[in-house]
Amino acid sequence: MTVKSATKPPTAADAMTALQGCADPVRAAGAMRYFKTGPGGYGEGDRFIGVTAPQLHKLSRDFKAMPLEQAEILLNDPVHEARSLALLILVIRYGRGDEPERQNVFDLYLKNLDRVDNWDLVDCSAAYIVGPHLRHRDRRLLDKLAASPIIWRRRVAVLATWHFIRAGELAPTLALCDRLMADKHDLMHKACGWMLREAMKRDQKAVEDWLVARTPGIPRTTLRYAIEHLPPERRKWYLALK
Repeated sequence: MTVKSATKPPTAADAMTALQGCADPVRAAGAMRYFKTGPGGYGEGDRFIGVTAPQLHKLSRDFKAMPLEQAEILLNDPVHEARSLALLILVIRYGRGDEPERQNVFDLYLKNLDRVDNWDLVDCSAAYIVGPHLRHRDRRLLDKLAASPIIWRRRVAVLATWHFIRAGELAPTLALCDRLMADKHDLMHKACGWMLREAMKRDQKAVEDWLVARTPGIPRTTLRYAIEHLPPERRKWYLALK
């Protein structure tokens, strides 16, 4: 769907109409299983309507001019894809905005952090809003998030450092992975391993030195993710240390 009027900014209601036009009940049922929405699952109670990631990205471009207050309404919708679309819009707005716009997007994101409540919502936003915003600012927020009992906030802290990694700064990632090594949640083990793997692309020796000093204490999932792109023999060597 494209925005019909060049003068009237799109609204959250317009976006929901577009989302419903893409809905697929069969795909929704599969997504609800995949994102563990059943009793006791990490996504318990979440609602999906069955919109694909490519469709969401297209809609985010269509609705990028949405006023931020409308994006906030969308972010507070119970439908998972609505929250995903809102975050993708915020990412676009942050990336293209001037300093006041970026501050507004960042503030809105933190205000509504409870709505960033699944791993895909964290992964599509934290490195593109929180990371760049804190790149040259006080980063104590990351420590606060890493200490949260809410897994998604801990994941935001780790994923935000992907922006630092891409800028060649690995220390924040390594420090947070150190701090979160005892985390009990598999989704955090995966997040840390993923960021270590990304860090290894920038400085393999630094990350391998970090790994060697901490194996066998590293969670196995974290280690497997971190060493995924190493040669087979080197991977076997690490796994043997476990």
